[in-house]
Amino acid sequence: MSDQLTIGELASRTGVATSALRYWEELGLLAPPARVAGQRRYPPPTVGLVGVVLALQNVGFTLREIKAFFASRALAEAGWRDLYQRKLAELDERIAQASAARDAIAHGMVCPHTDIVECPHFTSGVTALLAGSSLEEAHAQIHAHRQN
Repeated sequence: MSDQLTIGELASRTGVATSALRYWEELGLLAPPARVAGQRRYPPPTVGLVGVVLALQNVGFTLREIKAFFASRALAEAGWRDLYQRKLAELDERIAQASAARDAIAHGMVCPHTDIVECPHFTSGVTALLAGSSLEEAHAQIHAHRQN
């Protein structure tokens, strides 16, 4: 059993804190390890599994989604593709929101008013937001008014 890794060794090889590894184990992302003299002992392939969790986290998956990803793989279905598709849609939405926010801030930077709250374009955008428009819709409405 000397090839087995302690939790400290696993943490050292992966850069993941021991507390996170224990939490992942609690969530079911990592299988409960064997114990030797009360210490957790992980098989070497666990390093790769931790790497998969890190990779999925780095592209935006939550731990809950990663658990679903592992479960879908165990069913030998293409369920992981559905998870990927949903995550792509979520990321596209976040990118669109970030782009609209960037555009709004860039336009605010060139506003001739010394106080942005006094700007009629800004206040019409706020009014649109309060009426239920998204930031993108409010920004489009401001530009529509500017062109008229």
